[in-house]
Amino acid sequence: MTYLKKYNRLKSIFNYQSPLIKDTEAGIDIFNIEFSSDNWSLLPGSNKYICKKHNIEFSENLKQREPDLYQLYPDALKHEDCIIEENRNFYYTLFKKSNEEKSNSFIILLHGMNEKYWDKYLPWAEKLVELTGKAVILFPIAFHMNRSPSDWSHNRLMNGVSRNRQNYSSSIVNSTFANAAISARIQEIPQRFFWSGLQTFFDVEQLLGIIKEGSHPLINADAKIDLFSYSVGSFLSEILVMTNHNGLFDNSRLFTFCGGPTLDRMRPNSKYILDSDATISLYSFYTERLEMELRNDKRAAHFLTSDHRAGKYFKSMLSYHKDLQVRENRFRELKDQICALALKNDEVVPPNEVKNTLNGEERDIPIHVDVKDFPYKYDHVMPFSASPALELEVDAAFNEVFNIAAQFLK
Repeated sequence: MTYLKKYNRLKSIFNYQSPLIKDTEAGIDIFNIEFSSDNWSLLPGSNKYICKKHNIEFSENLKQREPDLYQLYPDALKHEDCIIEENRNFYYTLFKKSNEEKSNSFIILLHGMNEKYWDKYLPWAEKLVELTGKAVILFPIAFHMNRSPSDWSHNRLMNGVSRNRQNYSSSIVNSTFANAAISARIQEIPQRFFWSGLQTFFDVEQLLGIIKEGSHPLINADAKIDLFSYSVGSFLSEILVMTNHNGLFDNSRLFTFCGGPTLDRMRPNSKYILDSDATISLYSFYTERLEMELRNDKRAAHFLTSDHRAGKYFKSMLSYHKDLQVRENRFRELKDQICALALKNDEVVPPNEVKNTLNGEERDIPIHVDVKDFPYKYDHVMPFSASPALELEVDAAFNEVFNIAAQFLK
């Protein structure tokens, strides 16, 4: 079955309402499993916080960067992050072979930035199950996929937000209804990028804790853990593996697809990801003014500069030339556990920047980085076209990428 047929079939049967979806044609069961995050209290919106590790209390009052623009937004974009119910209680999706009661190994698949639907990843998950025999967990990043309010995907409402942003900033580029919600939120409070990422980081660890204690209904307690990540999901998965809390990833492998560079070497300004004003706000905060910003943001400073390994490695992945030795020393230790595949015409994650980060400044870190090109027009957001006219070419490209990934993850 070609990629296109697989994509259309899975898209037609997938939903969040069914606890179990049986894909009898592929011999695969698809489960939607409830998850309640224990880590939402990290998020902006509260006046008081506590670092449980160090028993330190913080007060916080993050101010809007553009208060005049903020006033133009609908109420849907004015909820405090920590009270958004969809982000606290949600479903993640698990694919596994139908004839297997509990899996002895599994892959966590992490997606890209500003994605709201799993459609394009469903064939990816199914293919990984077919080729590796492992279960695959599609885990949503905070405020993405089904972890965001439905209003953030409401075309008319978000078109209004986009118009407000264009009227407010005459130089803005790539502002669309598709990226209006995330662009408004990131520009308003750039710290959201860190806090939502950290919540997801701890959510993944929470999920792994459930598995390790033997409480997961479909995965054995001693199951091997691997990761397949795409785009900004690679940024998160790299930090997970670099941190390696309690040795969770001692024997894990990470395959990154269209991802891997430091933040400053990615180009997320896209009508599908972030508009130009949000991109400038994000990069200005994290790559130009971070140290100055941390003088005023004591809580972020604590998590980024104190004894928090996740914060340490997050910081090392922000700017290519800063904390370079910290990052490169760690990647050198992980050289056999990471493999990357980049695409020649990817403008969001340029392949040379994947090599710069993973192979190091002197190109002396032997992490394997493969660069592929496809004989059809593709981009970062849609590497595998769903056009019937390209069915055979896309199928060949899809199989090439996932055979490489499966070979490494097996």
